[in-house]
Parts: sequence; C-alpha cells; structure tokens
Amino acid sequence: MKKLILSAAAAAAIVLPMSAEGYQVNTLSAKQNGMGHTGTALKLGSESMIFNPAGMAFMEDKIDFSGSFTAIIPDASAKVDGVKYSTDCPASTPLAFNLGFSIYDNLKAGVSFYTPYGSNIKWGENWAGALLNQQVKLAVYTVQPTIAWRITPKLSVGAGLTIAWGSVNLDKGLASGNSLDMMLMAQGMPAMFGDIVPASVNLKGTSDVALGFNIGAMYDINSQWTVGASYRNKMSMKVKSGLASVNYANEMASAILESQLGLIDQANFSAEMPCVSILSLGVSYKPIERLTLAADVQLSFWKQYKQLDIEFTPAQLSVFDQHIEKNYRNALMYHIGAQYNLTDRFDLRAGLLLDTTPIRNDNYNPETPGMTKLEPSVGLSFRPVKNFSIDASVMYVAGLGANNASIKYVDMLKQQMMTQLGQTYTPETFTADYSVSAWCPSIGFSLTF
Repeated sequence: MKKLILSAAAAAAIVLPMSAEGYQVNTLSAKQNGMGHTGTALKLGSESMIFNPAGMAFMEDKIDFSGSFTAIIPDASAKVDGVKYSTDCPASTPLAFNLGFSIYDNLKAGVSFYTPYGSNIKWGENWAGALLNQQVKLAVYTVQPTIAWRITPKLSVGAGLTIAWGSVNLDKGLASGNSLDMMLMAQGMPAMFGDIVPASVNLKGTSDVALGFNIGAMYDINSQWTVGASYRNKMSMKVKSGLASVNYANEMASAILESQLGLIDQANFSAEMPCVSILSLGVSYKPIERLTLAADVQLSFWKQYKQLDIEFTPAQLSVFDQHIEKNYRNALMYHIGAQYNLTDRFDLRAGLLLDTTPIRNDNYNPETPGMTKLEPSVGLSFRPVKNFSIDASVMYVAGLGANNASIKYVDMLKQQMMTQLGQTYTPETFTADYSVSAWCPSIGFSLTF
C-alpha cells in the first residue's frame, strides 16, 4: 500500500507545467487588445518592447510610460458520460508596465514588466477527472530591459534581455474513492467513499530565474507600408525544490491512509518546463492618414515540449521519478486589427485573433482545456489632454471545442488489486468533450513627455 501511494503521488506531478496555448497570455496591452493583439509591424512607443523591440526606435517622445491591466474571466466545462462538469475559476489578472526613453534621436532604451504566461483553473475536489487535476494556479513574470536603434530613417532593430521567474500551485487526487472502496470490501470492510476522492496531493514550487532574449527588426517600405519581425528564444523554467503535501477528504480517509502517506507528505520534487520559442511576422498599412490596418502571424514552437521529467527527493523516492511524453505540435496564431482616429482625441479599434492548438486529442489533460480559439475584440482610446491617453478594450475568447479528447492514466489502487488477483491491468482512459470561453476586459494608460 505504501509503494502504491508513493507511485500515485509521483504520477500527480505530471500536470505540473503549463499546457500549451491555454497558459500563453495574449492580453498584454489594453490598446492592442482592441486590435486583435497585433503589434509586430506597429510603432507603439514603449509598448513595442513586448511586441517587437525594434518598434521603440521610432518613438518620438523623450519619455513614454504605459500600463495595462486585464481581467481574464474564464468558463470551462467537460462532459463525461453525459454528465457536465463546470469549473469555478477566479479571474486571472495579467498586467504590463513599460517605460521607454530617448538617448538620442535614433537610439532608445527602456524596461518592461509583464506576465507572458499564467492560468487559474479550478475543477473541484471530486469531479470525474480529479485524478488528473483538481485545480492549478500558474504565473510567470518577466522583466525586460531593451535597447532599440534606428539604423536609417526606414530601418530599425531592437533587442531585449528577458529575465523570467514563476510559481505553480497544483492539486490532484491520489486515488479514487471507488477503487479504495473495492479494496476495503475485498478485506471485508464496508464501502465508505463512493465518488469522494479520499486523498489529494498539493504541489507547490517557485522556479529559478531564467534568462532569454527578445529581438526584432522593422522596416518602412514607404509612407503606407511597414513590415516587422520578432523572435523570442526558448527559456527553461526550473523548479528545483518544490514541496508536496497530502490532504485528506475526512478523518476516516486520514485514519486509513495517513500511515502509508507519511513519506510523501512534505517530500520535495524538481521539474523543468519550457517557455517555447516564438517567431512573429507582421505588416501594417495606412490606406488613409486616420486608418491603420495590421496583420500578424505568430509561430509558437511547442514541438520543443517533447517530455516532462519529474524527480523526487529524498533518494528513496527516486524510483518514482516520472518521464512523461508530451509530444506537442508547433502552432500558429493569426492576428488582424484596425484602428481609426475618429478625432484628435478619440480612437476606435477592432480585431480578431485565431489561436490554433498544439495539444493532441489523444493526449489531453484537463489541467488546461486547450483547443483552437476564435477571439474577436473591440477597443478605444481617449486623450483628455495631449500627452495622456486612457485605453480600454474587451476581447471574447470562443473555444471551438475539443470533443472525444482523451488521456491514459493509471488508477493505482485498481492496478494493485488486479495484480494481487493475477489479472492484467490496462491503464484507464479518461475521455471528455471540452468547451471553454472567456471575457477579457482591459484598461490601460499611456503618458508621454
């Protein structure tokens, strides 16, 4: 029994890291959210440090300071054997602050702070997929000092150093109540748990600081057309000393399982996840002076996420280390947007984003219900005075669904009982039809001198 529970706790760690596009934040500017989060070929002042560092080289002001706050309000559900389970998710609040300043007319510098990855999902303690995930909270923070150089009046380049760190807090069931009941009845004891998960593990950790870069180039073809490209390299977020702790459904579960779970409670684990490389290409066009059109294509190299390795300490737990195949696919994201300067003080925006999923339907874990998403948006800016802008936008995320999505897992108690009976155990398959949607309102400001 002790070895069984240790194995279950090790398996609980397989959903530690972020899961593809579900954690990738695309709401880092209240202004650009209204344009479908375009920006690779737009001259956005200090905000260009996030979208394409080269764009900041075209900044006309001596100092440019901006900030954005977004509330991501998600709604996800899973239908399992005709029963619908819904999440109870608090709002996530990604933010971004950008400060840029002029060194010379053609040389700019600045620093940004933003949250490129994050998620907050809560399925509940006793839902049908509790052995895969009950809840997860993830956040990645980045500070990016940047420099941008306008080589010629039409051509600029930029580069930023990305300094990132993050945290994760995850709960997952260790064993199903039905399997524990089967084991108890086999020993002549009455069933006690049914659909109640008797014990869960909490995995909590903070990653070490990771370093990377964000580089870009921008070129004005003429007064109407601009093209741009940017590239972020892969970073590895390493949790070297996370902490596992065990929680029980009730006193009865604690009395039955506590002696076997003692070694796992307060055990340490290490893990590593990638923040994958991202290549963005963009074009912008001004058919008339007051109208700007933009389009971006973004390639996320999720194929770099091939495997997740989990290692437990102390040494006697190393036998339960996990090497989990992920085998994601690269994914494309398409952005289009428009901005119209209605008056000298008032701008209107609209956009659309198509976010394709890298997650395979036969390796689908509900810790983040990833799927292809369609995301329309609208926004506006108002300048009450010349150098100050108030920006607002709202984006709606419409998941296109993931039907008959499945993943294989091991029910440790059931495996032990079948082995004791001399029977061959086949891993369980969890299958569900998933849906997801979200509202993403944003508010921001920009101040120039």
